[in-house]
Amino acid sequence: MFHERPVKVALVHDWLTGMRGGEKVLDVLCERYPDAELFTLLHVRGSVSPAIERLTIHTSALQRLPGIRHYYRECLPLFPKLIEQFDLARFDLVLSTSHCVAKSARAAPNAVHICYCLTPMRYAWDQFDAYFGPDRLGRPASAAMRVLMNRLARWDQKTAVRANRYVAISHYVAGRIRRYYNREATVVYPPVDTDFFHPDSAVPGRYALVVSALVPYKRLDLAIDACRIAGVPLKIVGEGPDRGRLERRARDNKHEVEFLGRRSNDEVRELYRRAAVVMLPGEEDFGIVPLEAQACGRPVVAYARGGALETVVAEETGLLVEEAAPAAFADALRRAIDRPFDSTAIRRHAERFGRARFAAEMDAIVRETLGTLSTGSEETARW
Repeated sequence: MFHERPVKVALVHDWLTGMRGGEKVLDVLCERYPDAELFTLLHVRGSVSPAIERLTIHTSALQRLPGIRHYYRECLPLFPKLIEQFDLARFDLVLSTSHCVAKSARAAPNAVHICYCLTPMRYAWDQFDAYFGPDRLGRPASAAMRVLMNRLARWDQKTAVRANRYVAISHYVAGRIRRYYNREATVVYPPVDTDFFHPDSAVPGRYALVVSALVPYKRLDLAIDACRIAGVPLKIVGEGPDRGRLERRARDNKHEVEFLGRRSNDEVRELYRRAAVVMLPGEEDFGIVPLEAQACGRPVVAYARGGALETVVAEETGLLVEEAAPAAFADALRRAIDRPFDSTAIRRHAERFGRARFAAEMDAIVRETLGTLSTGSEETARW
């Protein structure tokens, strides 16, 4: 493809357990490289798109553990060793899509490794308390986890040199890569399927919608509290370890919150279209959900930090909330619901983030990097 002989491509992904933002990136890469082989710690068969499933998929020793899909996160201390055991010696190009350990896969010495970095590990760097703080685990367990996460952060930083080039999902993540890995990154925004996610003619309802993994840093407790104050029903799509705690909070608040669990793409699209507003209460690295909602013509109420500053146009495609407080989000909810947003303008903004744009930009990155490394030294290629 890029040289006189075909380039042998390996794709490396942390794990395959569902179609979240990272898997939607991988889906496009699998379409662009249909002859690639895919390496991942764990593959729950049938949980990802046909484009991903049809590749030759290699998994780690985790795959052989009974019921591992229900507790793989608890195996985090094993991930560094497991990712290093993949044999990538046959491949000329390694493309890793990484939010955990995929970026540390060992490519052959003469191969090119490009990491599309979804984020450096949040829990090992700047969000330890949200995952493993004393209020969540108790003091003894939290202290033990801090030792483990400090060790993981050192490994994460040490192995950052294994990628020749970093591509970040947002300028926000590029800053984190610079801070934690001391590496520069090119920004290529993730793909949004604007062909699938589009408006229809139905009149929206008056509920707020959250589509999210149920994990601490997503701040869904803030969404629950804000909707109670605003008197707006809330629907939550997604699963995760925080579900039980969030359901108890909703019951304690005595407010109308519906936990919908996992839903098909068709169902999620329908929920976007019918929502009065879609909420993003946490500080996101990028946030694919706000753009899917905007592709459906619906406004977003988001925390004015992180990736939302790059995906939501304040006062045009939604509202940005400066304070991570229930009252501030409740006020923004009321204003967003009462305000006549232009759904056509919202949709037009989302179209800038389509799949074809992502594929073209990544193709250009690959060609440029392969060309630089084939004509120059490795040092000049490690921007």
